[in-house]
Amino acid sequence: MPSAPILILASSSPYRQQLLERLGMPFVAIAPNLDESPLPSETPKNLTLRLAQAKAKAIASLHPNTWVIGSDQSADLNGHMIGKPGTHAAALAQLKQMQGQAVVFHTSLCLIGQSFCKTIHVPTTVQFRNLPEQVLDQYLHLEKPYDCAGSAKSEGMGIILLEKIESEDPTALIGLPLIALTSLFLEAGISLPATQDSQ
Repeated sequence: MPSAPILILASSSPYRQQLLERLGMPFVAIAPNLDESPLPSETPKNLTLRLAQAKAKAIASLHPNTWVIGSDQSADLNGHMIGKPGTHAAALAQLKQMQGQAVVFHTSLCLIGQSFCKTIHVPTTVQFRNLPEQVLDQYLHLEKPYDCAGSAKSEGMGIILLEKIESEDPTALIGLPLIALTSLFLEAGISLPATQDSQ
């Protein structure tokens, strides 16, 4: 049986860590020190592609002979970027702005190791319900999703805000697209737990 690769998640996000744990592969999480501000005229999609790769490269440069996963996400409302609110007031303003709207959550993923480097973009379109402000305010007090882009924590109570989700990868909305990641693992020759016994 081949030895498990040394895997690093270039993120401090507990949501991404919980997702990666589903694969049953040992890893460590190390947050890169990067300026994540968008460049002038940079689209939400291009921002996530650039930052996913930048995060992975930053950690890979400090930890050679490892495999590093970088990921980034932004929300896009009619071309307007919606980031992490940080405060209750900002989160409420975001949710009111997204009422009845279709919002695209851009999630990008990068895997770097040995001579392999590939970045994938996975979009998710979310249709938001029209809900009273009282419901939005109560949701925010209960869930406190102030570190989530768009304030909609779909894996928790935030599901009540949503009317429909369209994506090729349901885990992309939470922040780490596992279908895309396992595809990258296979392309890079990394054995997944389900296939190790056969090798």
